[in-house]
Amino acid sequence: MASLTAAQRGKIRRLSQPRELSPDEEGGELNIVPFLDIVVNILIFVLATVAVTFTSTIETTPPAAKGTGIRAATPTDSLNLTVLIVSEGFSLKASGGSVATGCQGVGSGISIPRKGNDYDFAGLTACAQRLKASNEAYAEEEQVFIAANPGTEYQLLIRVMDALRNAEDGKTPLFPKVNFKVPQ
Repeated sequence: MASLTAAQRGKIRRLSQPRELSPDEEGGELNIVPFLDIVVNILIFVLATVAVTFTSTIETTPPAAKGTGIRAATPTDSLNLTVLIVSEGFSLKASGGSVATGCQGVGSGISIPRKGNDYDFAGLTACAQRLKASNEAYAEEEQVFIAANPGTEYQLLIRVMDALRNAEDGKTPLFPKVNFKVPQ
């Protein structure tokens, strides 16, 4: 028997060594563990950074077009309370006319002036309660109209609606139905 040449021995050595199988030759199975690790880490990150927000709705009626509206359908023995939000405070108007300063009768001016740099929401609640109690015909009335100057903050509108929703005791409803008006 003849001895093998160096080239033949090298070829035998290469063929006799175990070779690595490609992923296609491993039986068709993919290793998805690293992929699942990445997905779980991303999911945990998203859940940890999502801001939780709670929303609530306040039912209101949008302003009506000129010439149509609720005033034509409302009876004359209703209060028709309108609150105008201005930079100086609150101006209230009712079916009998403008409410005087301090909520004392009919007159002109700002009905509830500001207290320092803040609006007087407690005064607004007390005035609305006083106006509603001034006549037995107003006892069943539930709607109030709110108008604001352009640029009025949304939070201020919400605080006005809250001040008009319930009486000072917090339980007796005053004006739970809010309608918006467009100042003219």
